[in-house]
Order: sequence, then C-alpha cells, then structure tokens
Amino acid sequence: MRDDMVADVPAGSGPATTLPGVELLWSGRVPDLAEDAAAHRHLLDAEESVRLEAFRLAVDRDAYTVAHVALRRMLGERLGQAPEAVTMTRRPCTHCGGPHGRPVVPGNAVHFSLSHTSGLVLIALASVPVGVDVEAVPEPGMITEVAAQLHPRERTELAAAPAEQHPAAFARCWTRKEALLKATGVGLNEDLSHTYVGAGAQPAAGADWLLADLPADPGYAAAVAVHLRQAPASGVEQPRAPRAQDTQ
Repeated sequence: MRDDMVADVPAGSGPATTLPGVELLWSGRVPDLAEDAAAHRHLLDAEESVRLEAFRLAVDRDAYTVAHVALRRMLGERLGQAPEAVTMTRRPCTHCGGPHGRPVVPGNAVHFSLSHTSGLVLIALASVPVGVDVEAVPEPGMITEVAAQLHPRERTELAAAPAEQHPAAFARCWTRKEALLKATGVGLNEDLSHTYVGAGAQPAAGADWLLADLPADPGYAAAVAVHLRQAPASGVEQPRAPRAQDTQ
C-alpha cells in the first residue's frame, strides 16, 4: 500500500485497469498522513467539519480528516475544481427513503466510495456505482456474535474453515459485504443474512455487480464492489444485490 501524498492528489493513487468502470483506487496510512491532512482541514465543508468535531478520540478524528481531505483532493482533480468547491450530496436511502443514502456528486459526473478503519483509508473513483471497505482482521473472540447474522452459506463456509483461518475469512466476508451494500446504497440498514458475498477464497459472482478483494497491509482486509453496467444520470438507484432466496 502506497501512502505518499504529494501536491493536491495523493501519489498512492493509481488507475484500476482490471476493474471495469473503476478509474482510481487509493489507500493511505493515517499516521503518515495525519499532519498534512490537519493542515488542510479547511478544505472540508460545514457538514464534514461538524462531523469531524463530533469524534471524541484523536485517532478517529485523524482517520476522518485524512479520508475526507484526500477524497476532496481526488474529486477536485477529477472534476477540474478546487477541492473545497466540490459539492457532495446523498441519494435517498433505499431502505427508508431518508436523506442518508449513497453519497454522490450531483449529476453523477463521477462515482466514489470511501472507507477508513484504525490506521488505514481506502478510496475509489469510478464511472459507475462503486463501494469499498477496509477493516482490521478481528480477534477470534469478536467474530461469533456477528458471524451468526451472516447469510446461511457464509456461516457454513466460516464453520468449514480451520479455526486459525476464521478471523481472515470473516474479514474477507465482511469487507465484501459492506463494499457491496455501500455500492448499492443500502448500507448496513439491510439484514446481513440477505446478501451472499462469500467467505471463501473467491468472492461470489453476480450478474450486475463485480466483487473483488484488494491488497491490504498485514492484519487488514479490503474489498471493492463495482456495477457492471453504466449508471443512468438520473437519481434512480441501481438494482440491489441478490438476496438470500436468489443465491441459496
């Protein structure tokens, strides 16, 4: 994972030529970028600044600042705008209709997704709806309760894996699932047992969505989900991922 940040766009950015529709994937280590990001927090808009101030822990504030400053720089470069001039809104939630669905640039000039966890940030830009997630591989004791909420086939796959591989298999499954649910705009409002993404070495295949695992630092897992056909410019949300009854 490259995490340099030079000029307005992090040098860790690069084209994602093997993923259809994905223009750029970037990852960065928060401790290495926190000082630079803090010096540029003026690039954040009012809503981002309010959310930043709500974090109680410095580590969380640093991750949020690195992620959102980097995103604004990348979107500004992509759109030919100053980073602080980039406007972002949210589509209606596909679960409840509220104004907290998938974040978008008005007009769908570019699609994007952002994820940050303890120490790492992951960002994607694409010409189609996209979702990314990066997570620390959990301790074994943290898996049992959440794993019980997964799709039945995912629970079976986890149970079949050797005990020492459970944390990595769970992290693979979780990042795939969250990336896909973010890309569709559903987010974690959906019952985790509805959508099958797989916990094995290869993610599940779908007609409308491509899932792929991404390289990550040791102790982390990362994934991307990308729509396989061009999204319309209207505000209509794209088709949802397959549900359990379609994949069992």
